[in-house]
Amino acid sequence: MFLSKHARALLGSSAGVLLATALFVAPTAANSTETVLHQVGTYDYLTQPDFTGLATVEQIAEGNTIGLGTFANLDGELVMVGGEIYRVRPDGKPRIVDPQALTPFMQAIDFSPARSVPVPPGTQCSALNDVIQSVTGQRNGIIAIRVRGTFTELTTRSITADPPPFQPLSQTIAEQTTFDLDGSRAVLVGFWQGRDALGVGQDGLHLHGLTIDRNAGGHVLSCTLGNDVQLSVQPVSRVALLTPPN
Repeated sequence: MFLSKHARALLGSSAGVLLATALFVAPTAANSTETVLHQVGTYDYLTQPDFTGLATVEQIAEGNTIGLGTFANLDGELVMVGGEIYRVRPDGKPRIVDPQALTPFMQAIDFSPARSVPVPPGTQCSALNDVIQSVTGQRNGIIAIRVRGTFTELTTRSITADPPPFQPLSQTIAEQTTFDLDGSRAVLVGFWQGRDALGVGQDGLHLHGLTIDRNAGGHVLSCTLGNDVQLSVQPVSRVALLTPPN
């Protein structure tokens, strides 16, 4: 992943007026369709820790269909499916969000899968890294992911809001509330990220999900796939990072 000196400086900045910066993740062929990941904040920003909202969810969601993130003060897990944005708080109930809600970190893309493949029943979420790399032939960059079907085991979580002064992210996560959604039909969405994009998002596979009936969801901690699960992938060619200037 190529980041200019200017872009690296922007990644480390956390105050000021927002502006759009293009960060090239991987080159694309001249005749290929560019796939753009729209993002505000970075995973490194959250680990400072700083959970101050940087933009409205509407600014990142516009024109996109799937995504994930959190809200200002870590007030719930953000799950975007079919262009709709949901918040999952520790009560476990997904609720559609006001477009003006603020987010310190959100990633979204207009999802158009390059490939969709069935995944063998019994496959665990922890094994999907290898499946994704095999399907795409990629070991670096960022790949948008959708996993849809029945899950014999599915554990999600949400965390309690942490207003200023912010405690370390790891401490807030340690106070998480977990949800047992075993046997649910669900859609999981998110991103796989190689180590060349370290700090932009969460390393490896990061998934948030909703049950098909939209009655439960959250950040995915673990899962085991049932007999009807499809994995869909879309390699990202560019990250449009909405970030504060120096």
